[in-house]
Amino acid sequence: MTDDELKLALREHAYLEGDFLLRSGKRSRYYLDKYRFETRPDLLGALGERIAAAVTEFEPQAARLAGPELGAVALAAAGSLASGLPFVIVRKALKEYGTSNRLEGAYEEGEHVCLVEDVVTSGGALLDAVAALREAGLRVRTAICVVDREEGGAEALARETVQLRPIFRGSDVRNATKSAAKPHG
Repeated sequence: MTDDELKLALREHAYLEGDFLLRSGKRSRYYLDKYRFETRPDLLGALGERIAAAVTEFEPQAARLAGPELGAVALAAAGSLASGLPFVIVRKALKEYGTSNRLEGAYEEGEHVCLVEDVVTSGGALLDAVAALREAGLRVRTAICVVDREEGGAEALARETVQLRPIFRGSDVRNATKSAAKPHG
């Protein structure tokens, strides 16, 4: 699947128009429903390949991936399968039973991890995950997201010395057209 075909597929399957309240507290005229692309094997596989390529390019020292629950877990798993890197799941809060972990999965203190996220608006969920990973002694410098809505998330992460590397920007997905996705020839 080409980048143009993937952008168009994200638009066709996950782009919704209306009045939406975002996790950041902002209101938006459009919404990218991550579950509409994360639950499709064809799109999830293509995104896993893009995530693996981005990790190789932008965070080659990564020993593992990290995905905040719940939305990024499928993406971290797809990226893990495509890259061969293990991953950890970052819980929103300590588990209140069993091991009482905030991070699920094996890791070693001092390792570099690359964060994986679905859609970034303000960066709030990623900032919380960065704090949890760093508190556990892991190094985080890079976050890869499927879509950056271009609404301040990259800047918020940069203030915490984390560089956001989007596969697509919100404007790319909003403006995707069938003519761009057709193979030339």
